[in-house]
Amino acid sequence: MATETASAPVPTTRGAGGRSAGRRAVRLRPSVARGSRRNRRSPLLTALTAIVLLYSIVPLVWLLINATKSQSDLFDSFGLWFGDGFALWDNVRDTLTYDDGIFLRWFGNTILYVVLGAGGATALAVLGGYGLAKFQFPGKRWVFAVVIGAVAVPGTALAVPTFLMFSKMGLTNTPWAVIIPSLISPFGLYLMWTFAAEAIPTELLEAARMDGAGEVRTFFRICLPLLAPGIVTVLLFTMVATWNNYFLPLIMLKDPAWYPLTLGLNAWNAQAATAGGQAVFNLVITGSVLTILPLIVAFLFLQRYWQSGLAAGSVKE
Repeated sequence: MATETASAPVPTTRGAGGRSAGRRAVRLRPSVARGSRRNRRSPLLTALTAIVLLYSIVPLVWLLINATKSQSDLFDSFGLWFGDGFALWDNVRDTLTYDDGIFLRWFGNTILYVVLGAGGATALAVLGGYGLAKFQFPGKRWVFAVVIGAVAVPGTALAVPTFLMFSKMGLTNTPWAVIIPSLISPFGLYLMWTFAAEAIPTELLEAARMDGAGEVRTFFRICLPLLAPGIVTVLLFTMVATWNNYFLPLIMLKDPAWYPLTLGLNAWNAQAATAGGQAVFNLVITGSVLTILPLIVAFLFLQRYWQSGLAAGSVKE
């Protein structure tokens, strides 16, 4: 929601004295604005921002630079500068064809887990958040307490109980062992709950019901477009969480054919330490670059939606 800031009134007294006062007020206004901008500058905050920026950018720069090096240049050249040759395209080709193109299989597995896991988690969060925000039912306070408590529990703490449960059901070492746990997103449910409470006026729902629209039609035709920024925000959060998920596939999957990219690249990185294993660090680095490209593209295309979704509810009228 946008808020407006009223500017200070300018004196409008007639006569020489009034005109002088008005000109003085007009002259003073830019200087006050410049002083306000100067007061906003904080050297400490600027230094902290620069440190955080370097902390975030340097690993990405290192990754991009070293993806252009061959295996030998990785050890013979400085990490933050280019090597003797430019081997980026050779590295990309070798990454896509190494071990019968297993990287493309891992890429397809990751897409499968993201589409079904993150997409399903977003759909459940939208339905659950809308229902909790706009409908009254007994035990709603208890549901709120459970959702808040679930947000505070880290996923790694639930990994072992989840593995034991899926092992009893015979679902370990199958894609369902990764997809089904990814369908639950307490943070996404809480975010959609708060977003739906702010974005959908209750009077709008009552008007739709008085016009004879059913609950399903009201949700899909009226509420869903209003929830679009929140849906995109939750979808991005769940997509990134599923794309980067490492620990859950590590304990659930044994067959490399079902590995996601995170687990597959770690297997390539670890094979250098095995007896007779081939060191392919250049392929690991190039594969990491290829792995983050879809996330960067998704954030760039959807940034105007998720930015508005994050700001929803931050200002009260």
